[in-house]
Amino acid sequence: MKALSLFFLLFVCAGWSQSALIPAGAAPDTVVATFEDGTRMTVGEFQALVPSLPQDWQSLAERDPERFLHVYGVMLKGTAVAKDKKLAEREPYKQELAFVILKAMSDFAIRDATSSIAITPEEIQKFYDANKEPFRRVTVSVIEVGFGGSAAPPDAGASTVLASRPVKKILTEEEAKTKAEKLLADIRGGADFAKLVLLESDDPGTKAKGGLLGTFGMADNVPQDFRQAVLGLQAGEVGGPVRQSGGYFLLHADSITYSPLADVKDSIFSQLQAERARQWVERFDKSTNVEFPIKKTPAPTPAASSGVKK
Repeated sequence: MKALSLFFLLFVCAGWSQSALIPAGAAPDTVVATFEDGTRMTVGEFQALVPSLPQDWQSLAERDPERFLHVYGVMLKGTAVAKDKKLAEREPYKQELAFVILKAMSDFAIRDATSSIAITPEEIQKFYDANKEPFRRVTVSVIEVGFGGSAAPPDAGASTVLASRPVKKILTEEEAKTKAEKLLADIRGGADFAKLVLLESDDPGTKAKGGLLGTFGMADNVPQDFRQAVLGLQAGEVGGPVRQSGGYFLLHADSITYSPLADVKDSIFSQLQAERARQWVERFDKSTNVEFPIKKTPAPTPAASSGVKK
């Protein structure tokens, strides 16, 4: 079996050129392939087959229909050879085929039962109301205290007072961390965050917007430590410093919002359906009774010693 699987892996990965076999708008009854035994496959039959395939085969069929249909033809030919030799009636093939069918039929039964699980709009709304934290979004402003590199030039649009200030000293990482911690203590002691953005932040991009960096949620592609720090803030709270490449960031939560239900209802539906499916499979598993008679058979009693010394 392993050799056969490897054969098909090598065959599928052979050097074929991709082709646009099925033109756009082709009629469903258009014959797309005629196989060696004379059977045909239409566009409609091919399109109905593809969604039912395992993921790897589905990907191949979508990417290169011609290659897939050729391999499909090889499998048809191999099946004909197997039938001619009555391999399904010979061991070990008979046993292997029986197990493959057993597993497939069981999978079909589970898939049919779990795919029909209904999730109502009311259930989605209830889940959303009770589990909003994953949909939490925080709008953040930042102060960056940079280290290493070169000192940033004064902003072109800076005020005369700011432009006249001396160029900042390039800080080491340790110095930058110490400064960021002091700024955080000042802010928590009452210093104005927005003013410190203008006076102390080393990021000209966010400084020009009053420190505004953006709005972030659980699913956004940002570094884990940064996302964790942002999502841990309450509105108006300042956190950090968080080390990122080239600087330490102080984070101010400008506002807290939640993704609207309309934007997340599909993901909630999938989550609820997956959970119901898991529960169904768990019940099905627990309701299946398998007995093990060998465990009930008493162990043989060791033969009594005759007491005769050898």
